[in-house]
Amino acid sequence: MEITNVTEYDAIAKAKLPKMVYDYYASGAEDQWTLQENRNAFARILFRPRILIDVNKIDMATTVLGFKISMPIMVAPTAFQKMAHPDGEYATARAASAAGTIMTLSSWATSSVEEVASTGPGIRFFQLYVYKNRKVVEQLVRRAEKAGFKAIALTVDTPRLGRRESDIKNRFTLPPNLTLKNFEGLDLGKMDEANDSGLASYVAGQIDRTLSWKDVQWLQTITKLPILVKGVLTGEDARIAIQAGAAGIIVSNHGARQLDYVPATISALEEVVKATQGRIPVFLDGGVRRGTDVFKALALGASGIFIGRPVVFSLAAEGEAGVRKVLQMLRDEFELTMALSGCRSLKEISRNHITTEWDTPRPSARL
Repeated sequence: MEITNVTEYDAIAKAKLPKMVYDYYASGAEDQWTLQENRNAFARILFRPRILIDVNKIDMATTVLGFKISMPIMVAPTAFQKMAHPDGEYATARAASAAGTIMTLSSWATSSVEEVASTGPGIRFFQLYVYKNRKVVEQLVRRAEKAGFKAIALTVDTPRLGRRESDIKNRFTLPPNLTLKNFEGLDLGKMDEANDSGLASYVAGQIDRTLSWKDVQWLQTITKLPILVKGVLTGEDARIAIQAGAAGIIVSNHGARQLDYVPATISALEEVVKATQGRIPVFLDGGVRRGTDVFKALALGASGIFIGRPVVFSLAAEGEAGVRKVLQMLRDEFELTMALSGCRSLKEISRNHITTEWDTPRPSARL
């Protein structure tokens, strides 16, 4: 069967992967209301296309933190990619590089920063969890910097791990043949079996619950890399992020895996964008499955989006070729959406190209 959209990889991954692995990637926190809402909220935003515009040439290129990329569609950090496919993060890195876009490597990758760098050229960011042992954090950031990573995406929504009930039921733990490669030499690379979720126990033991805004400033004293604050959902926190020296914000609810009943990221986006007043770029992850979703995010002020689950599901299905295909399908759909909306470049995508439930009714145009 020919795959014609990103979502079709989900069922293929489900059929291929062990239940524990698929459930780990697919599930959200508690009732999974936000997991559904991340998708549903996109469906409530409609287009206001402009017609009879010459759309023969469409330019999707953009820059992120000064780095030129082919499209505003990037790869989000997802943990344990070798559970999906033996090539894991290597395949994802090569696919992102081939697509001319950015890959973000998870702290909890099953391939190290050095291994991913060895796959060849490419613009890569490093997602950071702050461990209780700050020496470990410093070492990791230095290694990422030395391996040529261009930015740090600091995850700020995980002082504790969200309650993911399928992981508890499945007694989730990392398969014995895999380790958290970045922590291998530090005796932090293994995850023990637990009475509930092995990952939840690992986080409780290792991740620093005291993390606060002063640590965002501390991070800037140990690295020259720009810091993206990942996990902002309110205008208040967006303003503090700017004061704390963030180079950008990622509006994220951690794939709906942390606090359930937070809004969809696409619903929280505009408040965050307005609060930043254009001073730093705002990105979005969570629920993007179509080129139309990418357009909607940009119309609401995002500078780009990141995809997570589509990467691991396509990786499970077809390895590197699957990830390449996901990036290509989203690119093609986004280009078509731009053409049919009458936009020839990203700067032409405006708030007037969409309508949302929270818009005030428009005055009817006078003839």
